[in-house]
Amino acid sequence: MKIGHLNPIGTFEYLSLSCPVQVLETFQKLLPSSATISGAPGMKNQSIVTTFIILGLSSKPQLQVPLFILFLSIYIIALLGNLVIIAAILSSSKLHRPMYFFLLHLAVVDIICTSTIIPRMLGNLMVVSKSISYPRCMAQLYFFTWSLGAEMVLFTVMAYDRYAAICHPLSYSIMMNKTVSVGLSALVIVIAVVNSWVHTGLVLRLSFCGPNVINHFFCEIPSLLALSCTSVHLNEVMVFMADIFLAMGDFLLTCVSYYFIVRAILRIKTAEGKRKAFSTCSSHLIVVSLYYSTVIYTYIRPASSYSFDRDKMIATLYTLVTPTLNPIVYTLRNKDVKMAIKKMLPYRGK
Repeated sequence: MKIGHLNPIGTFEYLSLSCPVQVLETFQKLLPSSATISGAPGMKNQSIVTTFIILGLSSKPQLQVPLFILFLSIYIIALLGNLVIIAAILSSSKLHRPMYFFLLHLAVVDIICTSTIIPRMLGNLMVVSKSISYPRCMAQLYFFTWSLGAEMVLFTVMAYDRYAAICHPLSYSIMMNKTVSVGLSALVIVIAVVNSWVHTGLVLRLSFCGPNVINHFFCEIPSLLALSCTSVHLNEVMVFMADIFLAMGDFLLTCVSYYFIVRAILRIKTAEGKRKAFSTCSSHLIVVSLYYSTVIYTYIRPASSYSFDRDKMIATLYTLVTPTLNPIVYTLRNKDVKMAIKKMLPYRGK
């Protein structure tokens, strides 16, 4: 008979015992309340992991401080950049239009994404025991999966909004009226919630009985599937379907919108007008392509094929880099947003 438990430093251990079933009650008092005792009639030999150890990007001690400074800087830039966008849009009546309505949503999603991952990541860089409890891990998984789904759909909606504005300027106010904008916003939220519920729910039904070491810098679906001691076939099927229909589908629709936008730009007569339009659209498309391509690459493969030392570096692109770049890319050449920010500065200084 075996009793499984987690020792004080968070690693998984098994204790072999030879005793009658009645004695299990005595040993149960000595174990953590969340540990499962095996060996009783009708029970499988299994122990429940209640704490995970997150390895992070690197286990080298000399890299912990540089990584802490790097990711703290990324978090400050992403947080302040998105908060400034939110404040500018809410404070300026000129920005109360569909384009900025969705940009506001994107800023909120990026704040949720970075705040779900980076604070815990920074804490793990400064401590020896890089542990996270099972409930906190599942909460992190839920909010990250929600922000992932929301961002993919938002990119598609924003591309359609730009298509309507550039290709159909005379009917733009009808195509993107208040009802349509609110409906698209609701669609983004519903898809994100359903996507998160499905994948988090499927992970919650899995059993984790050791090892408990996550070779990643946060709790993500692929890294958790690799630790499961029960079948993950259904999880992999649902992740693959989400990757095909949600990630690839949104990316295709986004590219279609930009195709028609480029066609409209080519009809601009002045060279200066073409240059400015191409400069703006190219920067948007580069960020969108970076986001979709890395997400599709990560989630389209089965868990058994992952190389986490490489894949967690790729994950930084869609979890940390893109949310930091979005405020810069979507506002750097936007005169209305820059004007709204400038109007805020005197009041912020008082």
